[in-house]
Amino acid sequence: MSVTPLRIPDVLVLEPKVFGDDRGFFFESFNQKVFAQTTGVTSSFVQDNHSRSIQGVLRGLHYQIKQPQGKLVRAVSGEIFDVAVDVRKSSPTYGQWVGERLSAENKKQMWVPVGFAHGFLVISPTAEVLYKTTDYYAPEFERSIAWNDPTLSVTWPITGEPSLSAKDKQGASFAAAEVFN
Repeated sequence: MSVTPLRIPDVLVLEPKVFGDDRGFFFESFNQKVFAQTTGVTSSFVQDNHSRSIQGVLRGLHYQIKQPQGKLVRAVSGEIFDVAVDVRKSSPTYGQWVGERLSAENKKQMWVPVGFAHGFLVISPTAEVLYKTTDYYAPEFERSIAWNDPTLSVTWPITGEPSLSAKDKQGASFAAAEVFN
């Protein structure tokens, strides 16, 4: 597995070693020992989540202010643009974002550490996304930042408005968001 830090070096892109032939392919999508050795992250994962969405759906930008979650994200069908926003006030990259295209074809995964808001946009006709989390979902601690916050200026690969959940339509501005110290 190769690991590449993004512009915010705490956010990592993982690329597995894929073994393929005319019958198909095989790769190890997760191995705790290899993950810890290659990333230096020793967190345990406690929950797996799976979503399916149509093109133009944007989910995020979400995080939990208590019971914060690190996330290991991958697309198992289709393609998404995956985004992480640093919401750690004491961080030198506070308020900055990084994005990466994750797809069934490229088999990349993105590690989004605790202290980051996370979201993704479906850019293929449909996409299924799997992600592991380091803590359990706690809706009472979940927060959402507006996908189009002008302070963050995330460059989403979309023209027009995305399809949002009712919750995401109510996302806070970055300036008003509850963040980590």
